[in-house]
Amino acid sequence: MPHLENTVLCRESQVSTLQSLFGERHHFSFPSIFIYGHTASGKTYVTQTLLKTLELPHVFVNCVECFTLRLLLEQILNKLNHLSSSEGEYSTQITCETFNDFVRLFKQITKAESLKDQTVYIVLDKAEYLRDMEAYLLPGFLRLQELTDRNVTVIFLSEIVWEKFRPNTGCFEPFVLYFPDYSIGNLQKILSHDHPPEYSADFYAAYINILLGVFYTVCRDLKELRHLAVLNFPKYCEPVVKGEASERDTRKLWRNIEPHLKKAMQTVYLREISSSQWEKLQKDDTDPGQLKGLSAYTHVELPYYSKFILIAAYLASYNPARTDKRFFLKHHGKIKKTNFLKKHEKITSLVTLQLLTLVGHDDQLDGPKYKCTVSLDFIRAIARTVNFDIIKYLYDFL
Repeated sequence: MPHLENTVLCRESQVSTLQSLFGERHHFSFPSIFIYGHTASGKTYVTQTLLKTLELPHVFVNCVECFTLRLLLEQILNKLNHLSSSEGEYSTQITCETFNDFVRLFKQITKAESLKDQTVYIVLDKAEYLRDMEAYLLPGFLRLQELTDRNVTVIFLSEIVWEKFRPNTGCFEPFVLYFPDYSIGNLQKILSHDHPPEYSADFYAAYINILLGVFYTVCRDLKELRHLAVLNFPKYCEPVVKGEASERDTRKLWRNIEPHLKKAMQTVYLREISSSQWEKLQKDDTDPGQLKGLSAYTHVELPYYSKFILIAAYLASYNPARTDKRFFLKHHGKIKKTNFLKKHEKITSLVTLQLLTLVGHDDQLDGPKYKCTVSLDFIRAIARTVNFDIIKYLYDFL
């Protein structure tokens, strides 16, 4: 399909596999498909685009938004009911509290002429959140085709592997499809495809090549790279707009954009400033550290577990010692003292980065003591990157 080839780039293999699995409209499709891959690897986009382009009846539900069994089941049924209703016909809101009710109501809705003799697709995005719900829910969705005796396929979209889902008691195995990370060549092709109509494709491709040369080693998230590309492109075009350079004067354009891309490196992923703030920063040529919410340390790319060490150090530095049990222990029992000296080497890198500072003397018998030196804004930004709500654990905010 030419239209599909132009809208879904660098995922030809996955699209071909899904089309084979879907088959003809009236054919019974595979009961369940499990699609996994890292964030921004095209799972949701490819699935939605394919279903819409092929005009297949489907409902799309985000499991983050539908965080309870009732919300999830009602969302699926009401969207499905809307699909089955004639245009302009009023459809009543369906309530559903149990999976048994869901199966019964699902069978009723799919009797409608508009859904007869064709496969209905239920897409569950962020499917890893299903593991926090009732234990029978995942096996139930995997066998929904069998339980309802209807032509239905459930598609799970997740960032984690199927082995992390599989119940110990066993279950129906879905068809598993992997979406690998985009290569640098893939990213170049996808991002270059977004070029503004007022500039040539070659000019925008040269800009994307420069952008990836700077950011690819630290960021491979397509969404973040796309955001950075849109944000910094006006600065790249500036010499061309002012008549100081032509579109082919790559060296001059690079010299103009280089310092601004280095500034942008300071806020990759953290998003501590809005697009409008960043544009103002570029015009004013000010230090990003001067903006509210930013810190002189934001250019530091910390390893995952070092972020937790830093968060723990901040809490220990600013919470009274007497509140430790209140915040961190469910059962106030005897606490085994760990040997801090063994951890000394891991913390020294944070000292070198001036995120922690040594207090007291090196020759203390019970090991060195450190204090966290970062600001509240900075530690909140770090905590957001690991989904940790630090405010809930700070005594000053009780």
